[in-house]
Amino acid sequence: MDGKFFELDALKGKIVLIDFWASYCGPCRKKHQLLVPLYDKYKDATFTNGNGFTVFSVSLDRNKENWIRAVERDGLKWPYHVSDLTGLISGKHKKAYMATFIPINYLIDGNGIITGKNLFGDELEETLKKSLESGKMK
Repeated sequence: MDGKFFELDALKGKIVLIDFWASYCGPCRKKHQLLVPLYDKYKDATFTNGNGFTVFSVSLDRNKENWIRAVERDGLKWPYHVSDLTGLISGKHKKAYMATFIPINYLIDGNGIITGKNLFGDELEETLKKSLESGKMK
């Protein structure tokens, strides 16, 4: 959002949810209401296959102001927000993960392996709980 470049590889070692969304997508924005508390709860957790949980948000917006306003309004406090501002049809991030609709997400373990797809709310939390090291939080 501020022009910084993020490499997904820099997050290796963490559990990462790659979240494809857009400011104009009502279902995406509703799912953020469930995701923010999970981020707060698990961001410092120790998992069997990763240390900490974060979200890598990929916006498929074309309008930067709408994108930034939605991040602020939805309280998306994790630091990783990217967009090439080319939209749903031609976005390079969309092509890399074959994200043909939104909302869509991918859960990646600390080794960079996709371990889940389209995990939202309770289903995402159950998956994170099962991955906790010895069932404990930091």
